[in-house]
Amino acid sequence: MEIRHTTDLSSPVYQDALNIRKTVFVQEQQVPLELEIENEADTIHFVGYVEQQPVATARLLPEAGGYHVQRVAILKAQRGHEYGRELFAALEAYARQQNRLVLTLGGQDQALGFYQRLGFSQTARPGFLDAGIPHHEMQKKLG
Repeated sequence: MEIRHTTDLSSPVYQDALNIRKTVFVQEQQVPLELEIENEADTIHFVGYVEQQPVATARLLPEAGGYHVQRVAILKAQRGHEYGRELFAALEAYARQQNRLVLTLGGQDQALGFYQRLGFSQTARPGFLDAGIPHHEMQKKLG
Protein backbone atom coordinates (compact mmCIF):
# COMPACT_ATOMS: atom_id res chain seq x y z
CA MET A 1 0.00 0.00 0.00
CA GLU A 2 1.27 3.46 -0.88
CA ILE A 3 0.53 6.10 1.74
CA ARG A 4 0.32 9.81 0.96
CA HIS A 5 -0.38 12.71 3.30
CA THR A 6 -1.45 16.33 2.94
CA THR A 7 -2.58 19.43 4.77
CA ASP A 8 -3.95 20.95 1.54
CA LEU A 9 -7.75 20.80 1.67
CA SER A 10 -7.96 21.31 -2.10
CA SER A 11 -5.69 18.34 -2.90
CA PRO A 12 -6.82 15.03 -4.41
CA VAL A 13 -5.41 13.22 -1.35
CA TYR A 14 -7.70 15.17 0.97
CA GLN A 15 -10.67 14.55 -1.32
CA ASP A 16 -9.91 10.82 -1.24
CA ALA A 17 -9.75 10.92 2.57
CA LEU A 18 -13.06 12.72 2.71
CA ASN A 19 -14.73 10.24 0.36
CA ILE A 20 -13.59 7.27 2.46
CA ARG A 21 -14.78 8.96 5.65
CA LYS A 22 -18.18 9.79 4.15
CA THR A 23 -18.58 6.17 3.06
CA VAL A 24 -17.53 4.62 6.38
CA PHE A 25 -18.76 7.10 8.97
CA VAL A 26 -21.70 8.89 7.34
CA GLN A 27 -23.17 6.07 5.24
CA GLU A 28 -22.21 2.93 7.20
CA GLN A 29 -22.28 4.27 10.75
CA GLN A 30 -24.90 7.00 10.29
CA VAL A 31 -22.69 9.75 11.76
CA PRO A 32 -24.18 13.15 10.85
CA LEU A 33 -22.06 14.88 8.21
CA GLU A 34 -21.70 18.03 10.32
CA LEU A 35 -20.10 15.96 13.12
CA GLU A 36 -17.82 14.10 10.74
CA ILE A 37 -16.44 17.10 8.84
CA GLU A 38 -14.80 19.32 11.46
CA ASN A 39 -11.35 20.72 12.27
CA GLU A 40 -10.15 19.78 8.81
CA ALA A 41 -7.58 22.57 8.45
CA ASP A 42 -5.86 21.70 11.74
CA THR A 43 -4.90 18.14 10.80
CA ILE A 44 -2.59 16.12 8.56
CA HIS A 45 -4.62 13.78 6.36
CA PHE A 46 -3.23 10.35 5.36
CA VAL A 47 -4.60 8.07 2.64
CA GLY A 48 -3.51 4.55 1.74
CA TYR A 49 -3.72 3.52 -1.92
CA VAL A 50 -3.77 0.03 -3.40
CA GLU A 51 -3.32 -0.05 -7.18
CA GLN A 52 -3.93 3.74 -7.19
CA GLN A 53 -7.30 3.32 -5.46
CA PRO A 54 -7.88 4.95 -2.04
CA VAL A 55 -8.74 2.30 0.55
CA ALA A 56 -7.80 3.66 4.01
CA THR A 57 -7.49 6.98 5.78
CA ALA A 58 -6.64 8.60 9.11
CA ARG A 59 -5.66 12.05 10.26
CA LEU A 60 -3.32 13.44 12.88
CA LEU A 61 -4.18 16.44 15.04
CA PRO A 62 -1.09 17.98 16.68
CA GLU A 63 -1.24 18.16 20.46
CA ALA A 64 1.31 18.66 23.23
CA GLY A 65 4.15 16.19 22.70
CA GLY A 66 2.33 14.07 20.18
CA TYR A 67 -0.61 13.62 17.87
CA HIS A 68 -4.25 12.71 18.32
CA VAL A 69 -5.15 10.05 15.75
CA GLN A 70 -8.60 10.65 14.30
CA ARG A 71 -10.97 9.46 11.58
CA VAL A 72 -9.38 6.05 11.05
CA ALA A 73 -11.38 4.34 8.30
CA ILE A 74 -10.93 1.47 5.86
CA LEU A 75 -13.42 0.79 3.10
CA LYS A 76 -15.55 -2.27 3.95
CA ALA A 77 -14.41 -4.32 0.93
CA GLN A 78 -10.76 -3.68 1.88
CA ARG A 79 -10.90 -4.73 5.54
CA GLY A 80 -8.95 -7.78 6.65
CA HIS A 81 -5.95 -7.09 4.41
CA GLU A 82 -3.68 -5.53 7.07
CA TYR A 83 -4.15 -2.05 5.57
CA GLY A 84 -4.93 -0.63 9.00
CA ARG A 85 -1.64 -1.97 10.34
CA GLU A 86 0.24 -0.45 7.40
CA LEU A 87 -1.51 2.88 7.86
CA PHE A 88 -0.58 2.99 11.54
CA ALA A 89 3.05 2.14 10.75
CA ALA A 90 3.10 5.23 8.51
CA LEU A 91 1.45 7.39 11.18
CA GLU A 92 4.01 6.27 13.74
CA ALA A 93 6.92 6.87 11.35
CA TYR A 94 5.62 10.36 10.59
CA ALA A 95 5.21 11.14 14.31
CA ARG A 96 8.76 9.99 15.05
CA GLN A 97 10.13 12.12 12.20
CA GLN A 98 8.40 15.12 13.79
CA ASN A 99 9.80 14.21 17.25
CA ARG A 100 6.33 13.57 18.61
CA LEU A 101 6.47 10.46 20.74
CA VAL A 102 2.88 9.91 21.88
CA LEU A 103 -0.17 8.91 19.85
CA THR A 104 -3.58 9.24 21.50
CA LEU A 105 -6.91 8.23 20.01
CA GLY A 106 -10.55 7.77 20.86
CA GLY A 107 -11.21 4.25 19.63
CA GLN A 108 -14.65 2.93 18.93
CA ASP A 109 -15.29 0.10 21.39
CA GLN A 110 -15.77 -2.39 18.54
CA ALA A 111 -12.20 -1.61 17.36
CA LEU A 112 -10.38 -1.66 20.72
CA GLY A 113 -8.87 -5.10 20.05
CA PHE A 114 -7.35 -3.81 16.80
CA TYR A 115 -5.73 -0.88 18.58
CA GLN A 116 -4.48 -3.11 21.40
CA ARG A 117 -2.78 -5.38 18.85
CA LEU A 118 -1.00 -2.26 17.55
CA GLY A 119 0.37 -1.53 21.02
CA PHE A 120 -2.19 1.00 22.27
CA SER A 121 -3.44 0.86 25.87
CA GLN A 122 -6.58 2.31 27.38
CA THR A 123 -6.04 5.41 29.50
CA ALA A 124 -7.76 6.09 32.82
CA ARG A 125 -10.35 8.29 31.10
CA PRO A 126 -13.83 6.75 31.39
CA GLY A 127 -15.58 5.56 28.25
CA PHE A 128 -17.50 8.18 26.31
CA LEU A 129 -19.93 8.59 23.43
CA ASP A 130 -18.82 10.29 20.22
CA ALA A 131 -21.56 10.73 17.62
CA GLY A 132 -23.60 8.28 19.71
CA ILE A 133 -20.92 5.54 19.38
CA PRO A 134 -19.15 4.16 22.50
CA HIS A 135 -15.43 5.01 22.60
CA HIS A 136 -12.45 4.70 24.93
CA GLU A 137 -9.31 6.82 24.94
CA MET A 138 -6.14 4.91 24.10
CA GLN A 139 -2.49 5.88 23.96
CA LYS A 140 0.80 4.58 22.61
CA LYS A 141 4.23 5.90 23.54
CA LEU A 142 6.66 5.77 20.63
CA GLY A 143 9.87 6.60 22.52
